Amino acid sequence: MGTRAELRRHDIFLRKLLSHSLLSDEDQDAIAALPHSYRHLEPNEYILREGDRSDTCPILWSGFAYRQKATEEGGRQIVALKIPGDPMDFQSMYVRTTDHNLQALTAVDLIVFALSDFERLIHTRPAIARAVIVDILIEASIGREWLLNMGRRNALARLAHLLCELHYRLLDTRTDGLDVSDVPMTQEQLADLLGLTPVHINRTLKELERRGAIARNGRRVRIGNLAQLRALADFTDTYLHRHNHAG
Repeated sequence: MGTRAELRRHDIFLRKLLSHSLLSDEDQDAIAALPHSYRHLEPNEYILREGDRSDTCPILWSGFAYRQKATEEGGRQIVALKIPGDPMDFQSMYVRTTDHNLQALTAVDLIVFALSDFERLIHTRPAIARAVIVDILIEASIGREWLLNMGRRNALARLAHLLCELHYRLLDTRTDGLDVSDVPMTQEQLADLLGLTPVHINRTLKELERRGAIARNGRRVRIGNLAQLRALADFTDTYLHRHNHAG
């Protein structure tokens, strides 16, 4: 069983799993007791590269990371944003060749499990196995919402929707939601995520600020009026499947 210190290090990962799945104290202790290491990466360093065969399961302990796909001409699309508590690569337990790049957005700290150790755990603990599958399914649900966001919402709604999503995802693991220090993305990175140009992102940020939906301090963004931001985005958090186990 993990020590008190080890359990504290795993708290953010456990809060992520508990936000959508029921795990007994014994299940949580079993996760905390897994052999693991720690890894620190600077911004833009690779966690995994497309074509890699992964044998580890990193968990994001601090910082932000992203999945991205690139064209041969160098065009990039950010296809997922990872926040503290998120597993980086559950899918490699089922499909071993990585089909995208996974990079640090900010400086990140990772808790790294061996995939073989985690696989043995899910084979003996059905509740943990279910939590892994639910987590993968929720990421797929977020991906579908992002497709809708880029394909059918205007720029103002796209950006408002992303900020609402980050607020509620962070709320499940950090309790304080989206804060001034929690949007570390540059306008170029937001453009790569939302399918817009950096110039368009800049105009959209200014418009959200003019309406009082956000407040800015340099490059940092915080939510100024969550209700207004939700209205602009027509936001519902159904696709996040928060508290999936309730009832």
